[in-house]
Amino acid sequence: MLNTVVLLAIPGVAPFEFGVICEVFGIDRSAMGGPRFDFTIVTADPGPVETNLGFDMIISAGLEAAASADLIAVAAHRIGDVDERYLEVIRAAEARGAWVLSVCSGAFTLAQAGILDGRRATTHWMHTDQLAAEYPGITVDPNVLFVEDGSVVTSAGTAAGIDAALHIVRCELGASMANVIARRMVVPPQRDGGQSQYIESPVRPDCADSFAQVTEWMLANLGDDLTVDQLARRALMSSRTFARRFRADMGTTPSAWLNRQRMIRARQLLEESDAPLEKVAQDTGFKTASVMRHHFVRALQTTPTAYRRTFSLRTAS
Repeated sequence: MLNTVVLLAIPGVAPFEFGVICEVFGIDRSAMGGPRFDFTIVTADPGPVETNLGFDMIISAGLEAAASADLIAVAAHRIGDVDERYLEVIRAAEARGAWVLSVCSGAFTLAQAGILDGRRATTHWMHTDQLAAEYPGITVDPNVLFVEDGSVVTSAGTAAGIDAALHIVRCELGASMANVIARRMVVPPQRDGGQSQYIESPVRPDCADSFAQVTEWMLANLGDDLTVDQLARRALMSSRTFARRFRADMGTTPSAWLNRQRMIRARQLLEESDAPLEKVAQDTGFKTASVMRHHFVRALQTTPTAYRRTFSLRTAS
């Protein structure tokens, strides 16, 4: 289970992305029913650590605190050669099966450590071409918010770091714990789409308004049969236009978006209620327990029964 989290303070670190990791893992949310992590910030040479904005942070813990961490996190920092001592910590974490998380340009440090070779990974869209050119052994995906490949998670820009961190919490502790953190941070517990949404493609106001109304209605009616034709009528568009614009603006198809929301809701119900599987399936739009099981196995490599057995116990503990 995820308990001990260590954040590497590498010289030239970006304070905002550094703060994202601190916000997700560094705050005790047990009073709200959320998690409390054993969180430590470490650096190779304890004392002042420069940031990329010209001020220093004082870090008192050395790298020895990272030896048994369940998660090693690397925030964005100036791209360039990194002290070998940080790379050794990252390699050791990956070798023992611990989670390794990078935010934005932190992926270059993971690449320098060699743990991304043969893996899929991402970074901020401004740097994906550079990452792919400098490390041809990595399959760089420029279109996603984050990539999980084994125990290694790489994320795109700042907000995508939140998505990736919450994803790890969700995988280890369940959706309800991730939702507690998301509510405290006032962010969505799970976003759809990819960073292609943010590459010189401004969202048309008329589409944004229409999709906000439609997606809210979809969330309120997950148990119903929702077709593209029905959704298009609510958005006052033709079915073809609706499907095309939804994919362009939301980064995924209407059916894929709807299915992900149904999965999120089903996971919450399995964690937080004793409702029979058939009832959960009906309330979330999967209709039958067997169909829901199919989606769980495909997406999570586990069954609804096994998921409930694991995460309802963790939530209650």
